[in-house]
Amino acid sequence: MSVIQISAKDLQKKIENGGDMILLDVREPNEFEFAHIEGSLLIPTKQIPQRIEEIDSVVDCVVICHHGMRSQQVAVFLSDSGFSNIHNLSGGIDVWSVECDNTVLRY
Repeated sequence: MSVIQISAKDLQKKIENGGDMILLDVREPNEFEFAHIEGSLLIPTKQIPQRIEEIDSVVDCVVICHHGMRSQQVAVFLSDSGFSNIHNLSGGIDVWSVECDNTVLRY
């Protein structure tokens, strides 16, 4: 299994097309409160192993963090745990804010 890198623009197209997917935000609650993509599920990185059953293993899952590093680690963990269709948001919420939705605050 491998992790697919997805650009902010490609994710925006997937969302607009109404595809069945999970937007998994792995940042801390204070980061999520400050800026997030509407409809995202918040499970901080450290809680992923204990809360893995909350993540549907069948649908596409896009893992999101601030710049794409924590999300890459979680995406690899999920992939290694048998999940398929795992995507990492390249550049994270920061690039999303710049390229797709400037109402999402940068930090």
